Amino acid sequence: MRFLPLLNQTSKRNHPKKPIIHSLTMARFLFSKYTEEPEPKEFIDYLDSLKNYEKLGVPKDAGTDSDDGLDLGRMRRLMDRLGNPQSKFKAVHVAGTKGKGSTAAYLSNILRAEGYSVGCYTSPHMMSIRERISLGQSGNPVSTKTLNKLFHMIKPKLDEAIQLENGSLTHFEVLTATAFTLMAEEKVDIAVIEAGLGGARDATNILCSSELAASVITTIGEEHLAALGGSLESIAVAKSGIIKYGRPVVLGGPFLSHVDRILRDKASVMCSPVVSASDAGIRTSIKGLIILDGRPCQLSDIMIQVERDFPLFIELSDVKLRMLGRHQLHNASSAACVALCLRDQGCRISDRSIRAGLENTFLLGRSQFLSSKETEVLGLPGATILLDGVRMAFPDARVALVVAMASDKDHLAFAREFLSGLQLEAVFLTEADIAGGKSRTTSASLLMDCWIQASEELGINTLHDGMEKNRELLEENKIILATEKSPEVAMRAANETLRRRAGNRSSVIVVTGSLHIVSLLLASLHR
Repeated sequence: MRFLPLLNQTSKRNHPKKPIIHSLTMARFLFSKYTEEPEPKEFIDYLDSLKNYEKLGVPKDAGTDSDDGLDLGRMRRLMDRLGNPQSKFKAVHVAGTKGKGSTAAYLSNILRAEGYSVGCYTSPHMMSIRERISLGQSGNPVSTKTLNKLFHMIKPKLDEAIQLENGSLTHFEVLTATAFTLMAEEKVDIAVIEAGLGGARDATNILCSSELAASVITTIGEEHLAALGGSLESIAVAKSGIIKYGRPVVLGGPFLSHVDRILRDKASVMCSPVVSASDAGIRTSIKGLIILDGRPCQLSDIMIQVERDFPLFIELSDVKLRMLGRHQLHNASSAACVALCLRDQGCRISDRSIRAGLENTFLLGRSQFLSSKETEVLGLPGATILLDGVRMAFPDARVALVVAMASDKDHLAFAREFLSGLQLEAVFLTEADIAGGKSRTTSASLLMDCWIQASEELGINTLHDGMEKNRELLEENKIILATEKSPEVAMRAANETLRRRAGNRSSVIVVTGSLHIVSLLLASLHR
């Protein structure tokens, strides 16, 4: 067997298969897990005493592989002090502008479906910091008890490291070190690790080629632009930093040709075989939406037949994906490609497990429809509300958007994408705290400027603040653009607008722009 001993059949046999929680049940289960179990307050307070770039914003060029980049050396010194737990399990490292969290979730569930004990580390969280770390076969967030026990065990070493580094260790570095140590203590067979920022200088990039099963780069876009060098090319270079010598890399894409070349050139230098999920030999299709257990899912076909570098093949028909949209189907096919790469290395993963893992994947806030009870809690009975922090696919409905975004996102490109792709009735621009703070929050007025600019570029008629609002109902061919002081007010305005303008046509309120506004809305359901 060519696959390394840390992920072998002996290990797998020690962990008999357990049923994966059905995704609809998972949604309710996650809510209860996050709201019923107390938070690890001491650990959270400890992290909050450290510099948190997720809340403050990342400094210019911090994610680049340059003199201005984050110091990966201090992360290595911290891990050395903790006994290098990352060397005790195999890992798949996932980076990308969008799609990396969903791809990581799909892959983790595929591996769990096969019976492996899996560690998964992702960010950000929606309801609880515990959901960033899952251990074992259940996919549940790490328990407060387990996290507290580990924290008290390693706290003296963390204190020493922070003192020796003159207080420069960050919130994300300590959290990452804690996650890796938990996975080593749990003796997971394999870990799926999502990079935080970029790749090359990210704290997760202490994984060496000997520990890496595969790298994944999902997409390349102009987010965190200043932190990653100021151009699409520099972002691609930063994310290519997770490609390790001799280890396969799966590219999600599709990428612009010059970006694709940057990634493939790095892979060539590192002697890393490349699999592209956008290859002509990979075909996917959405056959339609069906209702399963009261919730929509999309019926999809996935056909993978790759000959280049090494052969991969799978044909799955009528896969029932719980996360909607063509982008989620692409994330699913990327995860299937990774699973096939692992199978090529000697890891036993059946086609059945790949299907089961994809079908049982659900993430809070990704293409999630609120139940009728939840819309009533929000004071919007009868409304159809879709939560999605990135994109959505809802082909025929009249749509009202509620949008809040972080300052380091590409606001103009986001506006262009939605204006050109949906039957919009209105867009309500608002503000939401990012990671509990306002440093990275984009003002609603700045978002308004971007949406007006995008609509003018596309030749789309809009009604916006400063125009005569009493013309709204008469000029239904124009999209309403408005700012609101809070997400709650924006939701009510969106609901009222759709009631007046959509009539008997199907309509949906989409909350989007950032997972942080989605998180805020979910939290409001459980106050």
